[in-house]
Amino acid sequence: MKRIMLRVAYDGTNYCGWQLQPNGITVEEVLNRNLKALLKEDINVIGASRTDSGVHALGNVAIFDTDTRIPGDKISYALNQKLPGDIVIQESREVPADFHPRRCNSIKTYRYTIQNSRFPLPTTRLYSYFVHYPLNELLMQEAAAYLMGEHDFKSFCSANTHVKDTVRRIYDINVEKTDERIDIIVSGNGFLYNMVRIIAGTLVRVGLGAYPPIKVQEILNKKERSAAGPKAPAEGLTLLKLEYPDLM
Repeated sequence: MKRIMLRVAYDGTNYCGWQLQPNGITVEEVLNRNLKALLKEDINVIGASRTDSGVHALGNVAIFDTDTRIPGDKISYALNQKLPGDIVIQESREVPADFHPRRCNSIKTYRYTIQNSRFPLPTTRLYSYFVHYPLNELLMQEAAAYLMGEHDFKSFCSANTHVKDTVRRIYDINVEKTDERIDIIVSGNGFLYNMVRIIAGTLVRVGLGAYPPIKVQEILNKKERSAAGPKAPAEGLTLLKLEYPDLM
């Protein structure tokens, strides 16, 4: 028995998120089904990030255990032959038997994309949040700086989430504008449920002039979901990568 790690990229448009659901097809379901067909084993992958319906990924991580004689680094090639075009394995390799993508130290990086133009673009509508009012990205960056470091992010977590510890550390957060596109790129040691989307929605309020940048500090201090801005739509969010410093 060996443990295989997959780095998975997918367009989340047609899926009800990562995790198995009774009411729709998910990325996890598609991976399980095609791995079973490939390896002739009962495979159930464990994902690092349970992305929501409509959220995309370039580097989500999953593991599974197998008796196959196929080398770990060759499984990606064989599996990609079976997967639909909106799910592609970017890497496969054997990892230590005790490696678990949710329990090991990691750095997770997300990108939230905003299409800030007079009219929406049909080619970006599934991968960005359209905002037609002008946004001030410099004010958004000033506000984002208050999120750097370790904080209690309870205000930036969906109210119906049952989690005891809401303290997380953000290593880096940047607001970058290119033409009519604004990207919010954030890296941290972990994220609460809908945290990045609530951060994005709050920064949009800053960019519109509805909040001054220092409002973000006040929101952190209140530790109440109602203090923060709205949750931005799922389609603007992409999980860029997961890094495991201890995994050589």
